[in-house]
Amino acid sequence: MWLQQRLKGLPGLLSSSWARRLLVGLLLFLIFYWYLGAERRWSFFSGSVMPGGAAGQCLLAEVHRWKSLVDRGEGIYSTPQEQLDTPFVSGNGHILLDMDSNKLWVAASPQPGSAPVHQTEYSPRVGVHLEGKRAEAQATMLWFRKGAVLSVRCALQAARDCVTIREEFIAHRSRPNVYLQRIHISNPSDKAASLDVSYDNPSFGSKFSTSVEKLEDREIVLSSGRVLVENNRMVLVVVVSKKLNSRIQVPAKLEHKDNILSVVWTSEPIEPSKLEETFSTLREGAKKELGELLRANVDELVGDHQQAWMDLFTSGVEMRKITDSHTPSSRTVNTTLYYILSSSTAPLLDRRLSGEDRVRLESSLKYADHCFSGHATMHAENLWPERVSSAAQILQLVTLWTLTLQKRGCKVLVAAGAHGAMQGMVLSFGGLQFTENHLQFQADPDVLHNSYALRGIHYNQDLINLAVLLDAEEKPFLHVSVKPQEKPVKLYACEAGCLNEPVELTSEVKGHTFPVMVTQPITPLLYISTDLRHLQDLRHTLHLKSILAHEEHMANRYPGLPFLFWFSVASLITLFHLFLFKLIYNEYCGPGAKPLFRSKVAHKSEDDGSDSRNAV
Repeated sequence: MWLQQRLKGLPGLLSSSWARRLLVGLLLFLIFYWYLGAERRWSFFSGSVMPGGAAGQCLLAEVHRWKSLVDRGEGIYSTPQEQLDTPFVSGNGHILLDMDSNKLWVAASPQPGSAPVHQTEYSPRVGVHLEGKRAEAQATMLWFRKGAVLSVRCALQAARDCVTIREEFIAHRSRPNVYLQRIHISNPSDKAASLDVSYDNPSFGSKFSTSVEKLEDREIVLSSGRVLVENNRMVLVVVVSKKLNSRIQVPAKLEHKDNILSVVWTSEPIEPSKLEETFSTLREGAKKELGELLRANVDELVGDHQQAWMDLFTSGVEMRKITDSHTPSSRTVNTTLYYILSSSTAPLLDRRLSGEDRVRLESSLKYADHCFSGHATMHAENLWPERVSSAAQILQLVTLWTLTLQKRGCKVLVAAGAHGAMQGMVLSFGGLQFTENHLQFQADPDVLHNSYALRGIHYNQDLINLAVLLDAEEKPFLHVSVKPQEKPVKLYACEAGCLNEPVELTSEVKGHTFPVMVTQPITPLLYISTDLRHLQDLRHTLHLKSILAHEEHMANRYPGLPFLFWFSVASLITLFHLFLFKLIYNEYCGPGAKPLFRSKVAHKSEDDGSDSRNAV
């Protein structure tokens, strides 16, 4: 009863103008609130302020420096506001630094394709913490092209004074036994900052032991331990690191920089009887290598590492326009490439590699015969996973990629280590395959609605860039450009069927474009070769039934719904309108129908008759 009374009074309430304005405003606000979405609502109402007060504001300014790199696809980052469930690792195929769990992974075999599969109990990160901090905010970035994990922490020292602690973790790309932790502390406040330096001591029962020793005139931290493997064998691990003072003092308005160099030596699986002898050899070798590193220039070491990673990413995959949900994003592709490269050795960067082996590996990169056979891996979600949440999953992914490449004719590339793995993954993504005389692009014509580019494909002495692009009418076409190397070699290309005369590929900036033609039976969409005569003869060996433009092929493959369907729909609509017309006709024009318009006289006489009956 109470509800009914309130509902009856609702029309009267809405009759006032202010109530109607309030209702309209409320509806507009709800629509606006729903449109923003959860993440946008938070950014809109919080002004993109990170939690943590002054520390959060300081961190926001630091993260802003990373944003342009992330937007270009060169890395990913995790902040308190945008947390990523992604492992932040740096590796070189021999060691892998897992900075999330602060664990070191090592490989027992130096052979290419054998990832760091053994997790140790050693913690590679040296802790640096501000004394008496009130609050702290932290962000982490994975920088693909530099092969590094960056960490920045903003620690609140006074009411509004923040001390910034920037760290960089590197598993050196061309020195497989070396990793670095670079520390940069900035103190913009008016008073000195004191920071504690702590090394994680092994817990009781740990298979690692740590001691402080002297190396020349410096103190070093020597840690040794073992990892149990199958058949009662073990892998021995020795880590030797430069030791920092237990406390760092940073005066007001100044900065402090330091570098912690570490060397990791591991053994192959051994019997327990060889324990002491092997440990002694590893300790001496690790200490000797660290002594050499301490005399070297750290900036040059870091420069060599960064250049090696940039050379690796000369090749790669670039996603430009994605129109479906099952094609991997640019972030997914770049993250997968980085994880595989971080877990792959690079024998071409090994200074101990003989000249004969170097020539053999380099030649395998220039022309990987029969790689990659089979369909493209672009839509293989297990090879390009959207989510990888642990270092163990990275190693499983490496195993799957290695097996896939080996079984698809890319064994020579797997043997070339990280450089070969990058080539194999790029070839597989788009369905590129080397044959005896040419390189062919055999992508599925039905999935060319996405736009992407494959860069840095080795062909003899040249680097080829191949892109699938869309014109103004969303029709795909192929774009090819060449980056000549030391000795330029003429390259020629022709589209599917090679009906037109092959085109010589030059190093022009604008490159060369080719239409997407589809043959019956299906053949590759593009051929590239150094042999012009081979391409000219190829057209006579394909034996095609027909050749169509891509849009004609798609129209024939997906002609739309059949005529019978549309005829049925049109018939149902017509019958419905005829039935509706019949109802209206019977209501107003059929027998016993009510008149559509009644005269005022008839209406008045009916009213008078009604009044007289009421009076009686």
